[in-house]
Amino acid sequence: MKLAGKRNFVIKRALVLLMSLFIIVHTGCAEKSEAVRTADVLPTNTPSQTMIFSEESSGVSATAHSTELFNETIKNTGKETENISDTESPAVTSEISATVPSSNAGSSASDDDSSATAAKATTENTTLKTSDAAKTAASSATKLAEPATAPAATYAPSPTGNPGGAKNEEITVQSIIDGMTLEEKAAQLFVVVPYAITDISSANAANEKYKSVFDEYPLGGFCYMGNSIVSETQVKEMLTKAQQYSYERVGVPLFTCIDEEGGKVARIGNSDIDVPSVGNMCDIGAAGDSATAADVGRTIGKYLSDFGFNVDFAPVADVLSNSENTVVKYRSFGSDTDLVSDMALSVMDGLEEYGVYGTLKHFPGHGATEGDTHEGYAYTLKTLEELERCELIPFANGIESGVEFIMIGHISLPNIIVDNTPASLSYEIITELLREKMGYDGIIITDALNMGAITEQYSSAEAAVNTLLAGADMILMPDDFYSAYEGVLDAVRKGTVSESRIDESLERILTVKLEMMGQ
Repeated sequence: MKLAGKRNFVIKRALVLLMSLFIIVHTGCAEKSEAVRTADVLPTNTPSQTMIFSEESSGVSATAHSTELFNETIKNTGKETENISDTESPAVTSEISATVPSSNAGSSASDDDSSATAAKATTENTTLKTSDAAKTAASSATKLAEPATAPAATYAPSPTGNPGGAKNEEITVQSIIDGMTLEEKAAQLFVVVPYAITDISSANAANEKYKSVFDEYPLGGFCYMGNSIVSETQVKEMLTKAQQYSYERVGVPLFTCIDEEGGKVARIGNSDIDVPSVGNMCDIGAAGDSATAADVGRTIGKYLSDFGFNVDFAPVADVLSNSENTVVKYRSFGSDTDLVSDMALSVMDGLEEYGVYGTLKHFPGHGATEGDTHEGYAYTLKTLEELERCELIPFANGIESGVEFIMIGHISLPNIIVDNTPASLSYEIITELLREKMGYDGIIITDALNMGAITEQYSSAEAAVNTLLAGADMILMPDDFYSAYEGVLDAVRKGTVSESRIDESLERILTVKLEMMGQ
C-alpha cells in the first residue's frame, strides 16, 4: 500500500514537472511570436525576419504559426511595396523602368501602378512551404535591390515637360472641344511668332506680360525665328515656360515650331549657339544615300528636342524641276522625284526618333515655280497630270507613311485653278486635291501669311478666313494676328465659316497634341 502510494506520488510529481516544462516552452514560443508580430510593422526587412523565426521555432504549433505569420508578412510587404515612391527607392524604379517601354513624352505615367504589379507578382509566386516561401521572398527582395541597366531611350513625339506630371486618363479630343469657347477655339488655329502678341521686338523670354497675353489668346503654337534665339539656356527656359502656360491655360501642349532645314535655312544652326552643321540639302541629295538623310534628321531632331521644340517646318519635299528656280535651289534634295521622296521621308523618320514632328513642304511643289512667294506672285504653268507625275509624288508617299503635318505654299496654278489664287487659299488645291483625291487627313498648315504673295492681295482677316474656307487647319504667321483672329471670329458669328468647320480642324490639332501627351 505504501509502495503504491509512493509510485503514485512519483507519477504525479513527474506530471507536474512535465506540465511546468510545457508551460515554459509554450510561453517562450508565444513571446517570440509576439516579437515577430511586432517586427512586422517596423520599417525593416520583413522577409529576413520571417526566415529567422522559421529556423528557430520547433513543434507542430510553432511551425503552423510561422506559416500563418509568413503569409501575413508577405501581404504587408506587398502593401509597403505599393507605397514606395520614386525618390525613396531608385533601385525599385530602375528595375521597373527596365521592363516598361520608355518614351520621351513630357507626360509621365505614375510608377505606383508598376510597383503594385511587381509586389503582387512576388506574392502570387510564393509557395505554401514556409522555408521555400521565405527563400522566394528573400530572392525577390534581393532582385529589386540590384541596380538595373535601363534600355536605351526610344523617343516618340511629345511635349517638352508636362507640368502636370501624370497622364490624364480622362481627357479626350471631344471633351476639350466641348469645354472651349469660340474664342479659345479660334486661338488654337494660329501659330505666330512670339512678338506678334507683345510689343517686345525680340520676344526672347516667356515673361509675365507674355503670359497675360497668352491667357487671353491661348494660341495653338509659336514659331521661333532668329531674333528669339539667343543662347542655349535662354531658349530652354523660354520654351519650358511657354509650355507651362499652355498646360495651365488649355490643358494641352503648345506646338513649339521652328524652320530648321539645315544649311541656309536653320534658325539655330545659323545662330551663335554651337550645334552640329548638316549642310545644304542639295548636297545631301547629291550623295544619294537615304541613310545619310536619316542621320541629318536625327542630328537636327536631337538638338531641337534638347531645346524643347516639337515641330520642325522641314524637310523640303519640293522636286527641283525648274533649274532656274532660286527659292528652293539649295534647299531641295534634287530633281529626281524618287530620290527627293526617299530623302525627305528619311529626314522625317530621323526627326521623329527624337520626338520632333517634321513637316513636308511646300505642297503642291515649289520646285517648278518661277518667282518667289516671299516677295510676291509665284506660279507654275503645269497641269494637274504633270504635277501627279512629278511634284506630288513625295507628298503622296508621305501621306501613305502617315505624316502629321503638310505645309501649303502660296503658289499659283492658273492651269489648274483657272485664276491666280494662291494654293494656300484654294479650295480646289486643299480640299479637292489634297484632302479628297490624295486622301490626306492630317494637319494642313499654311506657309507664312505675312509673305508678299498674300499681303499684296489680301488683308490679314481675308487671308485667314479664306484659308479656313479652303480647308486648311492652322494659320501661320498672319501679317496682323489680331485682325486675322477677329476676322475668323466675325466670320463664324456671321455664318461665313461654321463652328463645325472650326471643330473639324481642332480635332486634327488636338489629336496630335494628345498623342504628344501619350494619350
